[in-house]
Amino acid sequence: MVLLFTAVPVQAQLDGNADEAKVAPYRLPDPLTMADGKRVTSAAEWTARRRPELLALFQRHIYGVTPPAPADMRAVVTDLDRHALGGRAVRKQVTLYLNGSEQGPQTSVLLYLPAGAKAPAPLFVGLNFHGNQAVAADPAIAIAHSWVAAPGKGIVKHRATAASRGIEAGQWPIAQILAAGYGVATFFPGDLYPDGEGKRAESIQPPYAISPSAPDGWGAIATWAWGLSRVYDYLATDADVDRRRVIVIGHSRYGKAALWAGAVDPRFAMVVSNDSGEGGAALYRRDFGETIRVMNDYWFAPRFKTYAGRAEDLPVDAHELIALIAPRPVYVASATEDWWSDPRGEFLAARGADPVYRLFGLPGLGTDRMPPPDQTTGGCIGYHIRSGAHDITAQDWAAYLAFADRHLRPGLADPGGCRPAAD
Repeated sequence: MVLLFTAVPVQAQLDGNADEAKVAPYRLPDPLTMADGKRVTSAAEWTARRRPELLALFQRHIYGVTPPAPADMRAVVTDLDRHALGGRAVRKQVTLYLNGSEQGPQTSVLLYLPAGAKAPAPLFVGLNFHGNQAVAADPAIAIAHSWVAAPGKGIVKHRATAASRGIEAGQWPIAQILAAGYGVATFFPGDLYPDGEGKRAESIQPPYAISPSAPDGWGAIATWAWGLSRVYDYLATDADVDRRRVIVIGHSRYGKAALWAGAVDPRFAMVVSNDSGEGGAALYRRDFGETIRVMNDYWFAPRFKTYAGRAEDLPVDAHELIALIAPRPVYVASATEDWWSDPRGEFLAARGADPVYRLFGLPGLGTDRMPPPDQTTGGCIGYHIRSGAHDITAQDWAAYLAFADRHLRPGLADPGGCRPAAD
C-alpha cells in the first residue's frame, strides 16, 4: 500500500516555501511493507523484522550509527536537597562520567522530584538550550561550563553566567510539573555536542571509533539522543524515579533528538515532540518550511544531505519515525505561527503512523482532520496545534501532563502501552 496526500490550502507565509499550492502531491512509503515487498501482518512480525529494518534505514540515511552504551559510565550525585524550591521539590544534581574518568567526557544532569512523594515519581527528561541554570532561578544550580550556541540574557561570548539563571523557566514550568506529580530531569546538549558548525572536535565523538566522514557517521542529533539514553541509564538506578514511567521530551531541534531517542530506546515509556519540524515529526516529502537543503549539516549523518532536493528518494519518512515508537504513547505538537516547522506536515506524519498502532490493536491518531487550535486529539498518538509562535509553553505542558496521566498513571498494568482515548 502507498499513501497519497495532496496539498490543502492554508494561509500563505512571507518567506521560503510557505504556499500550500506549491506543495506537489507526494507518496509516502508504507510502514507495513518490508524492503522485500512482504506485507507485515502482525505486531510480532513488526517487532521482530520491520522495526529493526526501519531503524537501520534511519541510521544509514538520516541520523547515523551510534556506539553502544559505555560499559564503565559512572554517576556521582554532587547535590541533594530534599527541601528545594521552598519545600516543594527534591533537587538532585548528578554528574555522569561517560567513560568513568573525571578527565573524560561528562555531562551534568539536574533533577527536580515532587517532595514528599509516597512512591517513585514518573519523570520527563529533555535537553535545555542554555544550561541547567536556565530552567529555574534556583541559585544552587551549577552553571553550565560548555559552549552555548543560543543567545540570551546572561550568555556572554557563548558562555553562561549567573545572569542566565531562569531564562528558560517559561519553557520548564517546574511548579506545574511537580504539582501534577511528575519529576523533571534536564541536561545541556553542549556537554555532548556543542550546537554549532565545526564543533565536532569539542564533542564527545572523538574518543569513539566511528568516523565522522563515514556516510552513516552519527550527527549531533544522534549524539544528543544517545545522551538521553545515558541519562536514562542513571535514572533507572535512582530509587526516587519510576523507571517504568520516564518520558522523553524535546522542543525544536531537541524535539528531533527526543523522537530519535524514543525510537531507538524502548525504555522510554512515552515520547513528546514539540515543534520539531523536518528532521523530527514533519514529513520530508512535503516541500514546505524547513527542508533538507537548509538544515544544519552537523545535525545528521553525512549521507542525509545528499537527499537535498530529492526527498522523494529517501527510503523512509517521518511517519515511520513516529511509528517506531509504537505501541508506546507519543505526542506531536505544533504552533499556528510556526510555519517553518510545517504543522500540517507534522499532523500528517502522526496520521501516517496509525496503521502500525492499529497492528497492535491500539488507537493511533484516529482522525484525518487537523483539530482546531488549542484542542488535543488522538488516542495513543496525541496531537495539538497551539495558538502562537515557535515555543514550548505551560499550555503545551498541560496537554502533555494530561496525556501522560491518561496513559501512564500509576496502577496501569502496562505503563509502556496505551489506553483508548475514551478510557
